[in-house]
Amino acid sequence: MKQVLLDLQSGSIQVENVPVPAVTRGVVVENAYSLISAGTESSLINLAQQSLVGKAKARPDDVKKVIQKVGTDGPLSAYQQAMSRLAKPEPLGYSSAGTVVTTASDEFEVGDRVACAGAGYAVHAEYVSVPKNLCVRIPDGVEFKEAAFTTVGAIAMHGARNANVTVGENVAVIGLGLIGLLTVQILKAAGCRVIGIDIDREKLLLAECLGADVVSNYDGLFERARALSPFGADAVVITAATRSSAPIEAAGRLVRDKGRVVVVGNVGMNVPRDVFYAKEAEVVVSRSYGPGRYDRNYEERGIDYPIYVRWTEKRNMEAFLELVRQKKIDLDRLITHTFPLDDAPGAYDLINTGKERFIGVLLQYSPNGAGASGTVVRFPGPGARTRKAPAAARTLGCIGAGVHAQSALYPHLSALPVNLGGLATATGLSAQTVAKKYGFAYCTTDHQRILDDPDIDAVMIATRNDLHAPMAINALRAGKDVFVEKPLATDIDGLRRIVEARNESGQRLMVGFNRRYSPLAVKMKNFFANRATPAVLHYRVNAGQIPPEHWVHDDEQGGGMLISECCHFIDFMQYITGARPVQVVARAIEPTGTLQKYDNFQATLTFDDGSLGTVTYTTLGDRSYPKETVEVFAGNAVGRITDFRDLELRREGKASRERRWLAQEKGFAEELLAFVKGEEPEFAASVATTLATFAAWESIDTGTAQEIDPGRVGL
Repeated sequence: MKQVLLDLQSGSIQVENVPVPAVTRGVVVENAYSLISAGTESSLINLAQQSLVGKAKARPDDVKKVIQKVGTDGPLSAYQQAMSRLAKPEPLGYSSAGTVVTTASDEFEVGDRVACAGAGYAVHAEYVSVPKNLCVRIPDGVEFKEAAFTTVGAIAMHGARNANVTVGENVAVIGLGLIGLLTVQILKAAGCRVIGIDIDREKLLLAECLGADVVSNYDGLFERARALSPFGADAVVITAATRSSAPIEAAGRLVRDKGRVVVVGNVGMNVPRDVFYAKEAEVVVSRSYGPGRYDRNYEERGIDYPIYVRWTEKRNMEAFLELVRQKKIDLDRLITHTFPLDDAPGAYDLINTGKERFIGVLLQYSPNGAGASGTVVRFPGPGARTRKAPAAARTLGCIGAGVHAQSALYPHLSALPVNLGGLATATGLSAQTVAKKYGFAYCTTDHQRILDDPDIDAVMIATRNDLHAPMAINALRAGKDVFVEKPLATDIDGLRRIVEARNESGQRLMVGFNRRYSPLAVKMKNFFANRATPAVLHYRVNAGQIPPEHWVHDDEQGGGMLISECCHFIDFMQYITGARPVQVVARAIEPTGTLQKYDNFQATLTFDDGSLGTVTYTTLGDRSYPKETVEVFAGNAVGRITDFRDLELRREGKASRERRWLAQEKGFAEELLAFVKGEEPEFAASVATTLATFAAWESIDTGTAQEIDPGRVGL
């Protein structure tokens, strides 16, 4: 299928061929129309067209993160990660309409006409995959091109609701762009008297045609407003887009005592305190298109709110379409341009240059005949690869292309003696972009294609945590050797089924515990190889907080930081000691505020050779301080690794030190080489590590020590 993409490095608009997205918790829709959001999309394009210095000035928070990465990972690693993010094209669009072609929801059937919403979902593409709570049926009598306005209509609807207006009240709307003109019509449908305000004469005339009772520019505004309502506007809705604070200042003068000002547009917020204080007026910043926005449970997982949360984003979408059906909203006057998908660059050129006046700009799609089965795109030639692998090399298929895969794993593929078969991801854009960059033969949004491919004999799984176990099991049963990122499983049942599948299949399974493959780790292990005493180990992780809404905290998808991250450090201790953990005692800080229960803890492990290891994991430190420090004490000797850039070894008063200045040596390249060369992984150690994280969780919950017994999972 074809999709509109923004090159974040150059700012150019491209129409690329990508696989049809996979259906998850909603539907796959064949788009008929999508609406270009001139304000939102233009700002992103303008940012992309700036130089690296310009991008840095516009995103100072991102620059701060890069600087922090330089301190922990080294300048080379930090630069590579930053450029990797910029190299990934950005999907555009968030409002579309079309026909359901595949469904995973009992709320929709194939053939339903639907309106779709959401950045990353209702994009400018021939097919889109949309969660069920971001999708609504289109009423009879409403055309696809009208329904394509539903998302921006819901934004206007939510802004009007935040104004808390009732029949007969007087409302001012400042800014008569697309959302402002929709807001005028919504307020008129609600029985309000409306004054429309803009500096553009043609928009004022259009607002008047669409029902505004009074229109005005800023000249003579307050006289006209007093003529409409001598005591001031009951509410003011700001839908303008400007860095200036003039709209909020004007709103303060227009609104009545104890009235309400609702900010929908991106405007300057230098609120004149004296004006608002004198009137005790309320200022509300309207958040997108209703309750549910930015809530992963609602948007991604489809968990709806009770009806007493009356106007969720989906219900606002439905209400907007009902007003369109009743002909209370006129969209024909707002559609100024319609472009075919292939001419999308021309549409954006029109918007960015302003060579013609525009309001509503639509992209129109024609059936391409591929249907929702077009989930594979093949690339001619060797793609981005510059070196051909040996004829006898194995063929690797990869599933997943998230940040970790692209920054830590895939950059090493070109140096491996391996042929790259297929790459599978859930979204077509990610699949196409990453597959082309690293030289895969094809990309797909159906991971089963990788497992069914007879030419692929090894599979790398780098998806979200909850998919590791089921995908690894399926790959083993398909007769493939498996490299799976950590954690191996997120629950005991998943781990038990992996052990069973691995034993039955006879295939190799390696877990991405990369730190044991670091050259610095190898030197530390060799340093303690002839120790005559048990070891005492301390692994301290100054992780920094991960936002609570991040998927890794989700019980279903991530399993929390203890399951997701602590496994690395336990495995490293196993590697250094050559021993298995047999017991764990763990304690955690109780959750408070944004702190998660299993994000600040200490776990002390006893190993079967008598060694003791403690993991201290905290999100409470300063990110400028080293992230990972591991210390080993044994046989009158000490070893320390800091951030896998600095190794210090001491014995008998003598010290040696190695420092990596440009980048970390975390062992990613070495572990991948070991996998493709067919080295036998320490599967039992990986299972013991995973069991230890589950036992640490149980220890925190129960307050008691927990035994680590591989027999629980049949090992």
